[in-house]
Amino acid sequence: MKVIWKLLWLQLRLSSSLAPKQIWRRAVDYVAVNDFSDIPMVNDTMENLPEAFDSRLQWPYCPGIGEISDQASCASCWAVSAVDAMSDRICIHSKGKHKVRLSASNLVNCCSQCGEGCSGGFYKPAWKYWTVHGIVSGGVYEGEVNIPDLYSSVGCQPYEFKPCEHLLVNKLPSCIKDGPTPPCRKTCQSNYSVSYEDDAYYGKSAYMIEFNEQAIKTEIYRNGPVQGSVKMYSDLYNYKSGVYEFDKKGHFIFHHAVRIIGWGVDNTTKVPYWLVANSFNRNWGENGLFRIKRGLNECWIEEGVVAGIPKLPQN
Repeated sequence: MKVIWKLLWLQLRLSSSLAPKQIWRRAVDYVAVNDFSDIPMVNDTMENLPEAFDSRLQWPYCPGIGEISDQASCASCWAVSAVDAMSDRICIHSKGKHKVRLSASNLVNCCSQCGEGCSGGFYKPAWKYWTVHGIVSGGVYEGEVNIPDLYSSVGCQPYEFKPCEHLLVNKLPSCIKDGPTPPCRKTCQSNYSVSYEDDAYYGKSAYMIEFNEQAIKTEIYRNGPVQGSVKMYSDLYNYKSGVYEFDKKGHFIFHHAVRIIGWGVDNTTKVPYWLVANSFNRNWGENGLFRIKRGLNECWIEEGVVAGIPKLPQN
């Protein structure tokens, strides 16, 4: 992955007049949709799935599914949406016994094959990393959560970037620029009673979902939220409500990883949609969520969907 990354950067740098940060975004976009990971492809479908499905309602004993993260001043969408989906699946597959929140910081700081941390990364290798190295627990910044009393502890390695405003709604300080990636640490915070090694949660398997609407719905219905990505255009970045459809007017900004938690059909327009959790906090979109047209690979939402099955703790 590192060799591919450096060669791609060099090619873009030599053949482009773009600024370095723009080149980086183009490179992230390229690698995000070209699979350089070695995880298998799954194409399993069920018939007679419901017209609408919401993971929050299907598994009410896992309230973390309704949690909305804030990647803050770190281009960590690839890691934040990955660990959120993994956390959902640990709870779902344990039938609510393990309501853990995995650490996005642990993945951002330590997964060298996933890209460049807070400068952007790739979510497919993140799922493979989970099965090999494990990921420790960690709440959001300073233990603040959107659902009070959901977690009894902020975990081994809580998120290190303070929430900020991704749009101009002036409720939080603005997200000015992506911060540097913190160093990888193989220890828990001092007030946490469990060792780093004992705190790690592992995946049993990691896989891609076939580029197929029914296969994606089947995977969510059976196992919980999945991770995907969208081409983020300016109109989607400024999304407020409704079912998003690209109007061909917005300009491309970057490729953005997200968590898909369900699907439905809009009551007014009858447009089918995916129900998606973003990582821009609850001040963005529909209380942190957005709906995007389903079935036509809108902004590549149905291409490159990834998931996995957790290895549940024995205790």
